[in-house]
Amino acid sequence: MGNVFSNVKYSILDLAPILHEHDATLSFQNSADLAQHVEKLGYYRYWLAEHHNMPGIASSATSVVINHIASHTETIRVGAGGIMLPNHAPLVIAEQFGTLDALHPGRIDLGLGRAPGSNQATAVALRRTLNSSPEDFPNQVEELESYFNGTEKVQAVPGLGANVPIWLLGSSDFSAKLAAEKGLPFSFASHFSPDYTLPALRLYRERFKPSNTLEKPHVMVGVNIYAAETTEKAKWLATSQQQQFLSMIRGEPSQLMPPIDDIDEVWSIYEKASVEKSVNSKTTIIGDKDVVREKLAAFIEETNADEVIINSQIYDHEERKNSYQIISDIVHN
Repeated sequence: MGNVFSNVKYSILDLAPILHEHDATLSFQNSADLAQHVEKLGYYRYWLAEHHNMPGIASSATSVVINHIASHTETIRVGAGGIMLPNHAPLVIAEQFGTLDALHPGRIDLGLGRAPGSNQATAVALRRTLNSSPEDFPNQVEELESYFNGTEKVQAVPGLGANVPIWLLGSSDFSAKLAAEKGLPFSFASHFSPDYTLPALRLYRERFKPSNTLEKPHVMVGVNIYAAETTEKAKWLATSQQQQFLSMIRGEPSQLMPPIDDIDEVWSIYEKASVEKSVNSKTTIIGDKDVVREKLAAFIEETNADEVIINSQIYDHEERKNSYQIISDIVHN
């Protein structure tokens, strides 16, 4: 079992959860503390994701939060998982991440996605063009790269010559194809798009073209993990994420709620099925050390991933840290 874990890097996806009856100030304090904790445990990256109009997620100003985390850590790589590039002028992102690289040399990653990160009304508020074609995203990636390598007439300062690895993120096959074509590393959002994981990874690997960035395909997969001393306790902790998914299904996104004893009391049969489709058992692992070890090993074997990025939407901060401690004990020992 140890061989399954030994050649894989393990990283953190932090949605900077805003807890029920608390505010973003506590979220950022908790994120900095968590980053310091997982850095000591040997995790490789700490990524934050761009979301908007979500009362339970504090990382909307993603580059600002990345700087906060990088300033409170020393060695762990910090980055975006990801920046939704069509929400922004590529020049602005080049300047922001050029600035981050200047502040924290050699530690910044830039993962790019093409979704708006919220609903249509929010996209309008972001001045995003709603009639844009999917073809625009490859052009935006090209433009962003050109600011880093200096082939644009306009210079990104800071940004020009920055050492910021670009990743493409996806939950379908679009970015898998683009990452393969461009020879870039690919991160798949299997933690909320489990059914498309294996087809997207197969497509990426089959079509991959070596580049100056990569000689061979490099895959990261997302997984939700809730680890505790007992499986019963882990299931209880996981009800916070289940409530969050439920609130989204109902069109009423909420802050991250405390765990509850009986989730069946708050959802209908249809809602339960909808949540469980999103929170798939392969990519959402809930249990004690033995259960997590077995299921995570099976997931790594199935995906043949180079890296695993772990999301744990746990309400209690100390329990969240403990979950990552248990995972570290499994994969690093």
